[in-house]
Amino acid sequence: MRQRRIGVLATATLLGASFMPAVTAGADTAPPSGTPATVSAEPLPTWQVDGVVWSMVTVGKTVYATGNFAKARPPGTAPGNAKEVARGNILAFDLTTGNLVTSFNHTLNGQGLRIVASPDGKRVYVGGEFTTVDGKAHSRLAAFDTATGKLVDGFAPKVSNKVRGIAATNGTVYFGGNFFNVNGKSRQRLAAVKASDGSNVDTWKPTADDDEVYALAVAPGGSRVIVGGKFQKLNGTQKVGVGAVSAADGSLTEWSSRPIPTRRSKDEGSYVTDLTVSGDTVFGAANGDGYHWFDGRFAAKAADGALTWLDNCYGATYGIFAQGNSVYSVSHAHDCGSLGAFPETTPQTWHRALAETRAATGKDQARPGSGSNYSKQPVPSLLHWFPTLAMGSFTKQYQAAWAVTGNADYIAMGGEFPRVNGKAQQGLVRFGVKAKAPNKSGPVKADLGTPKASKSILSKKISVSWKSTWDMDNNSLTYEVFRDNGTKPIGTLTQKSTFWNRPTMSFSDANPPKGKHTYKVRVKDPLGNTVTSPASNSAG
Repeated sequence: MRQRRIGVLATATLLGASFMPAVTAGADTAPPSGTPATVSAEPLPTWQVDGVVWSMVTVGKTVYATGNFAKARPPGTAPGNAKEVARGNILAFDLTTGNLVTSFNHTLNGQGLRIVASPDGKRVYVGGEFTTVDGKAHSRLAAFDTATGKLVDGFAPKVSNKVRGIAATNGTVYFGGNFFNVNGKSRQRLAAVKASDGSNVDTWKPTADDDEVYALAVAPGGSRVIVGGKFQKLNGTQKVGVGAVSAADGSLTEWSSRPIPTRRSKDEGSYVTDLTVSGDTVFGAANGDGYHWFDGRFAAKAADGALTWLDNCYGATYGIFAQGNSVYSVSHAHDCGSLGAFPETTPQTWHRALAETRAATGKDQARPGSGSNYSKQPVPSLLHWFPTLAMGSFTKQYQAAWAVTGNADYIAMGGEFPRVNGKAQQGLVRFGVKAKAPNKSGPVKADLGTPKASKSILSKKISVSWKSTWDMDNNSLTYEVFRDNGTKPIGTLTQKSTFWNRPTMSFSDANPPKGKHTYKVRVKDPLGNTVTSPASNSAG
């Protein structure tokens, strides 16, 4: 895996005392002034599942989730809890409270792979590998009325194999996957049916010629359908991993960028895993097979596919969601040196939830990955938001989150993770903007170094140094230095830090009383959360 050396001088600001400047190696990746705030990194109580969530969508304040699970249980409880209830691969919960929506109770007899909403929010559509819903024949595609929570019995198209991607207008449902027949008519991995009765739209017959479709999105205005997946051709024309077709007749329409490189072999290449449209932009998530194939994120104009930015972090991305001016994604990122952020480590470490700016803020200075079509392309900035999602084992793919959704105030993630920020929370989790969150997640105590004190040979001053810590959702922290058992700080410093760049900090006690002294450091985030270091050695 690629390793990059990035060096800057870390800075510290001392108020009311003398100090020695901190020296460190690593990247200071604070986004430019004016970049958006993120949600809090503190997980909010959310009902849990006993398997995996593959896809989620938000309608108003309700999240609909589908995947492969049999039970749901309250937050903070273990499997088998008395309040655990049956849920067959699909459920709904309240995004503002995390509580299960008990009126939405259905059973898919196979896993759901994708769930989306109609633009008017009156329906949600689920696709996957199931053949019945609540015991009724619904072959791999079904609809639910959001007002009543009921299955739409009259919408029952017959799809011959799995559905992975869905996009809808209020009148038409577009979908893709790895099927070749819909309602008894030939369709090659792409099809459209009428929302009214599930019958085929016979004028819409594009083809993904050689591999699966994973995701679809309707462009603003409803005239174009953007298609993503493993395919190398659409309608017989080379369109690697992503392209666009007419919503009316399925003919190719303009898509000018090439974020997905051409496959080299069955085991070496990239593909689109998720698409989401926000405003005039479509955001895409990618996975890569093989060494350094593109598996980050990209943004393009939905009207013509012109590239806005391409983030070449390594570590497969599974889901993406735009909230205002921030873009959230779930992955197993392990090297974001292309953004000037965390580098590859040995042994390798993974970071499974990221946030970055909606807008491009700079250029990628890293070496292009395998088969890359771009070099020095625009990139966003990584935002300071680093909750920790533990790796799960349910799918035997050993990932954490697979899906992300939300509204203006909350973000929800779904997957197979067993813990969030070290606490038990399985499969589903929520995060709120800081105005909606308890904001009790503070500086990481375990990473705050014990101060070391040393007496100057030439003067009476005592130098104190320590390793800085970091905070999951605050880039800048305040450090207060205390002498002995004092209750008032003798010095205050501010320092920016990240989990990969924790500068060594220093303070000079220029005029200590006679005798030997110990020192403690208290770290405070902007929300008032504090941690205190152990006492230093005695010096004087």
